[in-house]
Amino acid sequence: MNAPGRDTDMAAVRACLHRGARPRRHVRGVATLEYALILIFGMLPLILFTFTGVMMFAARQSLTLAAEEGARAAMRYAATPGQREQNACNVARHRMQWLFNFSGSTGAVTCQTEVLTGAGCGLADTHCMRVTTRYDYDAKPFLPGTRDLYRWTLGQPITSTAVAQLDLGN
Repeated sequence: MNAPGRDTDMAAVRACLHRGARPRRHVRGVATLEYALILIFGMLPLILFTFTGVMMFAARQSLTLAAEEGARAAMRYAATPGQREQNACNVARHRMQWLFNFSGSTGAVTCQTEVLTGAGCGLADTHCMRVTTRYDYDAKPFLPGTRDLYRWTLGQPITSTAVAQLDLGN
């Protein structure tokens, strides 16, 4: 004897099979597949762009620290202006070493110095040195393919500048 209702359930299953539909027990793993697709096409790009933004922030902080340390080095060492400029860039390059290692020899990371006098420095009888550090994101992006994405926000290399007043009496 069959239990009451069992014939009705089997009839429904036969009707589904006859129409080409599959019973529910044959549909497994769909939620897992949907989750995997959402992760790959939704979350992964978001995580990668967030990583790139964090790396840009770290590069900006490194450039700022390098420019400040370079300006301090120019101020500290009592030497000729040419030697001060060289010392400033040497210290700045040391501070942004990870950017040099990352970019290789593409010239994406640069250091420039400029001696300012008079009104360019803010006071009439003073001499200053401006140290500018620069990372060209277009030349070496942190993630391949993000150069065009961030070009509209950056538009130019990531730059930091520091100015220090020089004491030329020493």
